[in-house]
Amino acid sequence: MKNIISQITMKELEQITYRALQESFSEVMSQMLLEMDQAIAEGRDKKRFELKDKRNLTFDSIFGHVSLRRNYYFDRDTGNYVYLLDQYLAFDGGKNMSPIVQELGIELAVTGVSYCQAEGAMEKLLGYPVISHEGIRQQLLNTTVKPREKETIKQDVLFVEVDGLFTKSQEKNRKSKELKIAAVHQGWEMNGKRASLIDKRHFIHRRELPFWEEFEQYLMDTYEYDPVRHQLVINGDGAKWITSCREYFRNATFVIDRFHIARDIQSIFREYPRRRSIRRKFEACDANGFMIELNTAVGTLDHEGKEQQLEELISQLSQYPESLRDYRERLREKGIDTEGFRPMGSAEGTMSVFARRLKNGRSWSDVGLRKISDIMVALKDNLVVEMIHGDLQSEISIGKNEEQEKPPKYFVEKLTKQVGEATRNNVAYLHQSIHKPVVAALKGLRGF
Repeated sequence: MKNIISQITMKELEQITYRALQESFSEVMSQMLLEMDQAIAEGRDKKRFELKDKRNLTFDSIFGHVSLRRNYYFDRDTGNYVYLLDQYLAFDGGKNMSPIVQELGIELAVTGVSYCQAEGAMEKLLGYPVISHEGIRQQLLNTTVKPREKETIKQDVLFVEVDGLFTKSQEKNRKSKELKIAAVHQGWEMNGKRASLIDKRHFIHRRELPFWEEFEQYLMDTYEYDPVRHQLVINGDGAKWITSCREYFRNATFVIDRFHIARDIQSIFREYPRRRSIRRKFEACDANGFMIELNTAVGTLDHEGKEQQLEELISQLSQYPESLRDYRERLREKGIDTEGFRPMGSAEGTMSVFARRLKNGRSWSDVGLRKISDIMVALKDNLVVEMIHGDLQSEISIGKNEEQEKPPKYFVEKLTKQVGEATRNNVAYLHQSIHKPVVAALKGLRGF
């Protein structure tokens, strides 16, 4: 028995079994579609839909190639020729690929690093070339994201992390474009010592309006937001378009992003004798003490470039020194309970996720950048993406949807039975007597 087993490797066994099961499932899919097509034909409005003939349907699925002949009708009301099976299933047979393959290609293209990598990953996963990288790109361009119903704000504060990401443009004489992004959440929840953000959502500026005006409209559309009642805590760096939130929102508490200030302190005061004292004042959110330390250091540094950098830092922070204070203390002064609130500063983490896909030497058209960023947000925010096929729409359910209807029990039971039958038919060993060596049967499937 040991000699028999040694004739085949685990890798070969897995590949052979996978190919056999793919063939089995392709047969099951084809048979189920034929049965559905027949049921539609028997139950259709025969006065309206005239059966003309049968036409081929061939498409790539996650199981492999599926082929069958389905009914073709003439619609007497509209004067058009239609495939009722395609309409009932919200499926465009002319695309030659299943919705799952389309979804998989788009998701791999967005979560991976390139369209080409998504093409290669699908071929490696499914065992055969399914769709080209350009085909994946076209599928992504042909999508739209559905907004969710407005969310209830659980407390009187929304937390906003804002930053910009520069991406290369494909347009001539245009070097780069800044993608302005805001991450919004409703606080933190603890799981042991680990904190996670509550109901995190993402907003990308479309340049249709000034950033904060467009962002406020997003808040109105996404949340049951009341600009009089609800407070915004906005964390970001010193870019003018970010700090202008202080003028636009009366209910905003602006917090300077501490990551950037800590980086500047490290760069300017690396060998400075009072570096630790300066850092302690900063970490304690002592705005007055920190600004005094910075001003005291002017003229004492040993490098002209560092002196200039320090002067620029002082000039920047002097415009909004209150942003160095602990925002929770500032909220308590307004009578807001801050229990459970934690330090801000997840903007850099958000940017790194977008940067991994959108930067690294890649250049984008305006349409391509907008579409892929839309799908990235949909994946992160658990939104529904619509794939448009002419007059047909099929939805990509990115996350779990507890309200989604279950498939009819009849088809579930039918599929379960047919899968077993098709598998036995395609794996010859299952027809043999018990204890008969499997190696010969598996070797016969090597060309599968």
